Amino acid sequence: MMHDYSRKITILSLSGILFLLFSCNNPSGNSVLNRRLTGKDLERVNTYFVEKDRERIVNYIERRNLEMKETSSGLWYKIINEGTGDCFKENDKILMNYKCYLLDGKMCYSSDETGPRTVQIGKTNIEPGLVEGLKMLKSGAEALFIIPPYLAWGLHGDDNAIPPRAVVVYEVKILNNPDKY
Repeated sequence: MMHDYSRKITILSLSGILFLLFSCNNPSGNSVLNRRLTGKDLERVNTYFVEKDRERIVNYIERRNLEMKETSSGLWYKIINEGTGDCFKENDKILMNYKCYLLDGKMCYSSDETGPRTVQIGKTNIEPGLVEGLKMLKSGAEALFIIPPYLAWGLHGDDNAIPPRAVVVYEVKILNNPDKY
């Protein structure tokens, strides 16, 4: 039920932003409702969301005094333990412990409850931001990733524990060497 509420809030927020964009840029006086969305309109809304998500992530990092880096795609990461060997690549199998939670601390998924998770890069359906992060890691590595919605579950969420437009945080500990798996 909470998931439906989150989806409604997201839809209302998006509608409100679109309304404001159209009403502010409507010199012809035509009704906002009669105007078609343009690529520029959608681009402005997307840019707005990306900027707001980045602000939320930076606030989270600052409140917790974390030293993190940002990739060009917008993934935030901190490698806590480098691990050994080569970085993971496409098709590598990884066994990992993890915690996945929201910026407010709400736990979504955890290997504490389900046991270690096995993923195969490029084959397992996981967030693109998590794939990017895992490719930075080696066997035995530990890392913290903060993944914005556009690199996670996006406007929709995962229809389970992750709501629409959620920033997700992953704590990851790699348990294996892919060559021995």
